[in-house]
Amino acid sequence: MFDTHLHLEQYNQESLDKEIKKWQSVGVKGVIAVSNDLASSYSTLELQARYPDFVFAAVGFHPEKPLPTDADFTEWQKLIQYEQKRITAIGEIGLPHYSLENLQHSLEQYYEFLTECIEVARVYDLPVALHAVHDKAELVFNLLQKKGIACAHFHWLKAPRNVVDKITGAGYFISFTPEIVYRKRDQDLASAVPLSQLLIETDGPWQFDARFKNIPTTPVLLKEVLHELSMIKKSSYQELLEQTSENARKCYRLNRLT
Repeated sequence: MFDTHLHLEQYNQESLDKEIKKWQSVGVKGVIAVSNDLASSYSTLELQARYPDFVFAAVGFHPEKPLPTDADFTEWQKLIQYEQKRITAIGEIGLPHYSLENLQHSLEQYYEFLTECIEVARVYDLPVALHAVHDKAELVFNLLQKKGIACAHFHWLKAPRNVVDKITGAGYFISFTPEIVYRKRDQDLASAVPLSQLLIETDGPWQFDARFKNIPTTPVLLKEVLHELSMIKKSSYQELLEQTSENARKCYRLNRLT
């Protein structure tokens, strides 16, 4: 199985060797490590070099954070040009929702910046890992269609059913976190997503509630996600394991890298 969205650079780096061995012992084959800004893009690429057969690097700017300076964005573009063979995706990118009112820039400015990031993905033919929730999901979907992006992953999506149908109809992927175990909204969403477009993630080290409260978030929790999905989709655990793993390889084109 693959954790298709986590912030690996935020984990304790001194114990990471031990942690990754633990994750691998329960069947985790790899992780899509996303980035929040220029500095974490560098850190993620360092981790990819450290674990080349396990870490697949995505570089980007988290949309719930302030927009980067022009200098940082220019350097980020140069980083992609130089390291393009080691970069699996652009992400995470998207539009702000939760923190928009507290940010210094308008939604229009974030939209313009997202357009630039998606153009970079188009130029380098890279998948995009997206933070686009609620009413922002359709805005991002329309932009992907306008730009002709073929491969996109809406991580931890929250969106109306008609928008979900548009996303899946375009062949894009949607992922589920451990929240699906205890939140009906996520369970209902999973029932609407075809098996061929399901992904699993933890968004680690983000902390979850209910029975996961005070439990460190690691890819080990993917097993819980799979168990819940198997009940929702009325498929065996093994079938979900194999299908979501194949979906991860397809979405992020891992077969060409491994």
